[in-house]
Amino acid sequence: MKKYLSVVVLGISLLFIQCSKDDEVVPVQEDPIIDTEAKDTVDVTVQNFMWQTMNLYYFWQSDVPNLGDDRFKTEAAYLEFLKSEQDPGKFFDEKLLFSEDRFSFFSEDYKELTKAFSGVSKSNGLEFGLSLFADSDDVFGYVRYVVPNSNAAGKDIKRGDFFTGVNGTPLNLNNYVELLFGENDTYTLDMAEISNNVITNTGREVTLTKEADLTENPVHIAKVLEVNGQKIGYLMYNSFTNEFDEDLNDAFGTFKTAGVTNLVLDLRYNPGGSVNSSVLLSSMIYGPYTDKVFLKARYNQKLQSEFEESSLTTYFADKTSMNSPLNTLGLNKVYVLATGSTASASELVINGLDPYIDVVHIGTTTTGKNEFSVTFVDDLENGNVYDPTRENQINPENSWAIQPLIGRNENSAGFSDYTAGLAPDIDLREDLSNLGVLGDLEEPLLKKAISEITGISAKMDFTVQLPVQLVTSSKMFTKTKDNMYMDIKNPLPLIKQ
Repeated sequence: MKKYLSVVVLGISLLFIQCSKDDEVVPVQEDPIIDTEAKDTVDVTVQNFMWQTMNLYYFWQSDVPNLGDDRFKTEAAYLEFLKSEQDPGKFFDEKLLFSEDRFSFFSEDYKELTKAFSGVSKSNGLEFGLSLFADSDDVFGYVRYVVPNSNAAGKDIKRGDFFTGVNGTPLNLNNYVELLFGENDTYTLDMAEISNNVITNTGREVTLTKEADLTENPVHIAKVLEVNGQKIGYLMYNSFTNEFDEDLNDAFGTFKTAGVTNLVLDLRYNPGGSVNSSVLLSSMIYGPYTDKVFLKARYNQKLQSEFEESSLTTYFADKTSMNSPLNTLGLNKVYVLATGSTASASELVINGLDPYIDVVHIGTTTTGKNEFSVTFVDDLENGNVYDPTRENQINPENSWAIQPLIGRNENSAGFSDYTAGLAPDIDLREDLSNLGVLGDLEEPLLKKAISEITGISAKMDFTVQLPVQLVTSSKMFTKTKDNMYMDIKNPLPLIKQ
């Protein structure tokens, strides 16, 4: 049977996959493409787009029987398969995903998804974690930080505050998703406090409203700390958002001008994002060594053999995408604060730097997401790869996007096996009874890093009274979640299936 996708990857360049003008355009074969509307009254346009894309690009394509190249003997059999689930979301999750895939996802609106990757979302600006009361299904929340210039920033709520209910209803495992992440843009949090390791309601209420197009600068805190004559840079970086790479570079310019000799990189709440931003951050820490390998990409069995080795290799960088020279510190050691909420592009920094410098990981084991993804939309002539310059080429009848894992990044030593997470060198949980103020010298994780830098720790007490036992966090209910998307300018060869 003929395969149903004649894919043309037009010099896919994985910075939102821009196309090279010198690439040969291979004509799309019209014959194999099924007419999903004429054949049947059931519209399977979205399912067809999903299967085509997953059959070619999905990292575990060979492990999913439904994605097999010889899965369907006739066009009728293929069409019946597409019709077997009329909900495209269920079709993607239940028919196309590998059982061990924890991270691939879909979006019904590619425009909302791509805006989220730019740091723009509908949000009240409150970032929080959720945990369980002991021996109970009851849930409580604790505030991690507040996004500046957000709705929450103007309210009486801050890091270290607690809440146990929404609109007077106590939170539990069965209702927290609907109450906190449901359709209601406005809700009232029932606040609580902690005393003697016990969380109790206070009767205080805080009403928050989610607002459209809130932009979060991921460079949350960048400051120079002077401790015992040493200048220590502290950077809290909360997502790898390439629209803010210049801000990141400016922060390192401040560090460099101040004569910083040590860096504490706070990625404790950073779920990932742009691979290119990960390369830039690592280069700012280590150096602009464009002859040294930062990562090598590995694709599925079908695609790997099609690529030249050079097209799979990414080196450290010396400039941003705006051609600004990188401000680099040239460090041989970096202290990274990382937790179970640290994922994907954050883990890539740790793993990518590890062969070159001493990476001291303070905190807890990370998420363990070592695969990357690309945004796909219904644009056959561009191999279904999303390109913002081709908005008018996307099928207007199909607004869906999928964000499947299509490859795995390994460091220069060939290591990528950290699906169980990266274990800390110094195990230290966040303490609910003492979350501290981010960037303050007494905040426990930062304090521990400084003690390691200065060597002064003998009399310090780092006992954790009430360790965080995370169920989930607010970032896991955003469009981007803990995604790592490949956006390196690295043209791939033309592929025709």
